[in-house]
Amino acid sequence: MKDDSCIFCKIANGEIPSATVYEDEDFRVILDMGPASKGHALLLPKEHFKDLCELDPEVAKKVLPVCAKVGAAMKKSLGCEGFNIVQNNGEAAGQTVFHFHVHIIPRYAGGPKIAAWTPGSETPEVLAKTAEQIRAAL
Repeated sequence: MKDDSCIFCKIANGEIPSATVYEDEDFRVILDMGPASKGHALLLPKEHFKDLCELDPEVAKKVLPVCAKVGAAMKKSLGCEGFNIVQNNGEAAGQTVFHFHVHIIPRYAGGPKIAAWTPGSETPEVLAKTAEQIRAAL
């Protein structure tokens, strides 16, 4: 299913031009117009899913293999030493376009920190209680 008001649906289905690096029957992978680093790409499903929680399981099975294929091509062609796979769900998590998508971000030696946080700490008791809350909701 497509959402006619969704810009990522239009890009994924070729209605809006993009710098496409990969395409198959399920996805289009394009270069991000506001890249975090050279080669930063977005994997866009051709069907509309608001976020990871709405993603069809059959489509979901194909996401990581495509990301790996594109990431390996980035390492080979751009000389990056690695890449991040970033997927945001919900406004609080940084999602700005509500069409499931994955950022594939090349990482270069000496480059900027892109996905980082300062690790916190927690007691075993609080971890156990949090795990119990999550398990109860599954």
